Amino acid sequence: QVQLVESGGGLVQAGGSLRLSCAASTSIFSFDVMAWYRQAPGKQRELVAGVRRDGSTDYADSVKARFTISRDNARRTVSLQMNSLKPEDTAVYFCNAVQVRSIVDQKYWGQGTQVTVSS
Repeated sequence: QVQLVESGGGLVQAGGSLRLSCAASTSIFSFDVMAWYRQAPGKQRELVAGVRRDGSTDYADSVKARFTISRDNARRTVSLQMNSLKPEDTAVYFCNAVQVRSIVDQKYWGQGTQVTVSS
């Protein structure tokens, strides 16, 4: 069973930075996509950023130019550098790994790490 463990969350003032890391218990090379999602109180979980095996990335419009996602296959980690943080970035951030299958994709989730941005 694949385990994903997030770290790096915390409390930061608006305009500050945080770096989230997600460590996998197995090689991440086989995952077609690794991503970060977030869920704020009373809201649905949303995609923040994703990185494919070939290194191409996608970002939510709300975080473009502020957040950077990267994956290190050798270290089995995926990171999210968050700059210019805003109070609306406050949420629990979840690491996600996906193996694309012909019928149903295989998905794995971490337990989440809290990010709180004070105004």
